[in-house]
Amino acid sequence: MAADNARLASMPNTTPPRTTDAFLHRLSVLTSGPQRDALTRGLRGIERESLRVTHDGQLALTPHPRALGSALTHPSLTTDYSEALLELITPAEHDVAVTLEKLDTLHRFVYAELGDEILWNNSMPGLLPDTDDGIPIAHYGTSNIGKLKYVYRIGLALRYGRTMQCIAGIHYNYSLNEEVWRRLHADQQSTANAVDFQSERYLALIRNFRRTNWLLMYLFGASPALDRRFLRDRKHTLETFDADTLYRPYATSLRMSDLGYSNTTAQAALHADYDTLPGYLDALAKAVSQPYPAYEQIGTQRDGEWVQINTNVLQIENEFYSTIRPKRVTYPGERPLHALAARGVQYVEVRCMDIDPFEPSGISLETSRFLDAYLLVCALDDSALLPPDACAEANQNFGRVTMEGRKPSLELTRDGQPVAMLDWANELMSKIDATAAALDALRGSDEHARAVAVQRAKLADVSLTPSARVLQTMRDKQQSFLAFGLEQSDAHAAYFRSRPLDAAQIQAFAELATQSLAEQAKLEREEVGSFDAFVAAYRAYTLNRFSV
Repeated sequence: MAADNARLASMPNTTPPRTTDAFLHRLSVLTSGPQRDALTRGLRGIERESLRVTHDGQLALTPHPRALGSALTHPSLTTDYSEALLELITPAEHDVAVTLEKLDTLHRFVYAELGDEILWNNSMPGLLPDTDDGIPIAHYGTSNIGKLKYVYRIGLALRYGRTMQCIAGIHYNYSLNEEVWRRLHADQQSTANAVDFQSERYLALIRNFRRTNWLLMYLFGASPALDRRFLRDRKHTLETFDADTLYRPYATSLRMSDLGYSNTTAQAALHADYDTLPGYLDALAKAVSQPYPAYEQIGTQRDGEWVQINTNVLQIENEFYSTIRPKRVTYPGERPLHALAARGVQYVEVRCMDIDPFEPSGISLETSRFLDAYLLVCALDDSALLPPDACAEANQNFGRVTMEGRKPSLELTRDGQPVAMLDWANELMSKIDATAAALDALRGSDEHARAVAVQRAKLADVSLTPSARVLQTMRDKQQSFLAFGLEQSDAHAAYFRSRPLDAAQIQAFAELATQSLAEQAKLEREEVGSFDAFVAAYRAYTLNRFSV
């Protein structure tokens, strides 16, 4: 520990020019003096999506298991788009190791109740029903909020198709303790109030993330191939791997490419402003209130039944597809945009992480430690504004790496100039080394440094990347994508089932499930007012007890 303290004390502590030194100065401010442990007191939460499938890889058409509780009201076990798309949500913890322990426990409980089904441990789905309409939309009961969640999903089906909504991923929720922002606020002698300063710094984090998140696609992208039937005869530029599998030789993440979470024409025209919080809120507010001609043609009702919440560019804020979002915990009856406007940014949600098919829970502690070091760089580094041309450049770099990130000598574009991807990546790694060292010194460990070293090895040897490992495993075993996914998912199902929870843990989960079912039943029993009136109130931003 003495050596760690000496290393921290040696960091620069004078105000430097606005260069890389500015980043090191901010890091020094946070790792010296009183409250130096504030960097260890941020919060980490994980949301993990996974399709329920049968043992031949077919999408499960059974209802959300009642033993898991109500998908509407359960705090940790819900569904995303489809009735078969399970979402496991951990509480936020100060140490991501604890977060992952909670995620592991959730998996073990789910597997105790899944019967013959398993969780598909890949981002791209296995075998979906023959037609798009055969994919079951998630149901949330007969309360008005439950109906609204269902209508929203019908709207997504009409706008984007159900197939795309079956793609799964990992969402990583990251916050820094408010003492971090207080210390930086004082050091920079900012004239902004504390809430505005914190929001400004989170938006700076987001801008840096948007410029560099291609690095995460190279290091952690794990979806270079897909089942041919996923495309449903759409035009594509993929190559044939085998009779049932399509791929791109150098792809890292087809999930995050135009084949997966592609922007529709409506969303492509939506330019989120990450320079200021009012600008971001204004752009999203316009999108959820501005009619879009193609959606107006669909209308909100067919044969007297609601089919979408409205005909605007976005039905709700969360319809906006983005690799990262500024977030704030909402109060009952509060829309997300209102929460951000009233109290500022509280944390960010990283949304671009593929499920790691080699990890039972879909994400490893090593990956999480790296994310913490990387996101801290994004938070502390200087952050230029992100006008439309810079945003377009960032999107092009991201898209290029998703489709050909392992291509030798790949070049990206930085500030309009070509740059070798590996050169840029190594520059970023130097800063990530510094945050990893600081976090390890505060914890008295070397976990973050070891995590960064593993990622550096991937830059030196592309065969170590998850996307390369997926394709090599398929080649070595002469497997289709479906066969690969089934083998991995079966192995992970056996891993969780071999470690059953004890009686007390099962009882606690059972009580939570019962409680959630009772809460849903109470909502339905005490419902007041028509659904039409409820939708009108929702559009007016006056109620939103649950996220949609």
